Amino acid sequence: MRTNFTAEQLVDPSLREAARIIGTCDHYGFCTNTCPTYVLTRDENESPRGRIELIRAMLEKGGTPDAATVRHLDSCLSCLSCMTTCAVKVDYMHLIDHARVHIQRHFRRPLLEQMLRALLAFTLARPRLFAALLKARGLARALSWAMPSVLRNMLDMIPQKLAPSRALAAGTHLSKAGTHRVALLAGCVQQVLNANVNAATLRLLQRHGCDVVISEGAGCCGSLALHMGRADEARRLAAANVRAWCRDIDAAGIEAIVVNASGCGTTVKDLGHLLADDPALAENAREVARLARDISEFARTLPFVRPGGNFGFRVAYHDPCSIRHGQKIIEPPREILRELGFQVLEVPEAHFCCGSAGTYNLLHPDTATTLGRRKAQHIESVAPDIIATGNIGCMVQIGRFTRVPVLHWVELADWATGGAMPPALRHVALPPPQPLQPSIPDDGTPRPDVGFW
Repeated sequence: MRTNFTAEQLVDPSLREAARIIGTCDHYGFCTNTCPTYVLTRDENESPRGRIELIRAMLEKGGTPDAATVRHLDSCLSCLSCMTTCAVKVDYMHLIDHARVHIQRHFRRPLLEQMLRALLAFTLARPRLFAALLKARGLARALSWAMPSVLRNMLDMIPQKLAPSRALAAGTHLSKAGTHRVALLAGCVQQVLNANVNAATLRLLQRHGCDVVISEGAGCCGSLALHMGRADEARRLAAANVRAWCRDIDAAGIEAIVVNASGCGTTVKDLGHLLADDPALAENAREVARLARDISEFARTLPFVRPGGNFGFRVAYHDPCSIRHGQKIIEPPREILRELGFQVLEVPEAHFCCGSAGTYNLLHPDTATTLGRRKAQHIESVAPDIIATGNIGCMVQIGRFTRVPVLHWVELADWATGGAMPPALRHVALPPPQPLQPSIPDDGTPRPDVGFW
């Protein structure tokens, strides 16, 4: 794509990178077939290549963007499916982030929307505050009749029953063998909505010889703020994590930084880019990104304990977009579940977003609901006993539209290697485990029979 940025504009490193990315787009259109918003609307402005054209015009013009452009860019899920199918591998992930930063800095949103976005950015990154607010959800629901529809939708997103949130204590959690030493990102939202994911991850790692370090000062990865265009806030959160992890890398000999929420993992693996212009932290950020591993990547290298038992339940595995398209990790979670005895089922339209997408289902409830229902229908079409995934946002989103229990796959792995039955299954009448059937590995290529609408 031809661009017309001025030499003065290209002095700005951010604009220079955006211009370079825009110039790589050849408008072939392979991206449109796998873009959820284009598939739903058939509007070119709701496709990746249409949005790239809008971004080009917005950034070349500079200043305040028009409301229609903001609306079309806001509606992007950042599922990154377009990057999987793009013939020339346009770096859409960083381009849409540049566009959102420009919108945040130059566009004045309606007051209620400004307040909502600020509230989400502030509270979701602070687990204690978020947990405290959730305790008042009963009173808030009683007053929901007086709330704007967007706030009522936020209340509806909160599960009716929440287990007590339990933050992992900072420090080193020792294993018996001490074969490995890793850091684990405790995160933010996940600690509050499903503390068992971190607890199961810790048990799984310790059981297999890993000393696990929870670094003092590490917290939210910054992705929620970044995807709302709040780049400075995202960099502040990311910098705190880099400092915390680097202290433990030097002091404790950390060999990997394990992340069990794939949306966070995609951001942590990109810290070298996010903090590239920070002279004090750029090198450390690159080292952190190099050490970052999704829990499935790291766990796949461990020789699993097999205490026995029949775990041949039918498990539908849902690929979070952030891991399938962002990190290009497809087989490891499936391989682990198969190795532990579960029957892994492939879901039609596996490459399509469920509609969670960070705060997307809070800010764009109509589109998110359409995608969530469609995803749940496809999952239920394979008649699973259990739904497994690798991201807390997907767990909450899919759980809204199905009665099938939804878990993080690491909870199943913990259970199958000697841990307790996951809380989400304790009051569910599971059918007897079925005889194992061979599963067809998914090579990650979208196929017409499972995904093109």
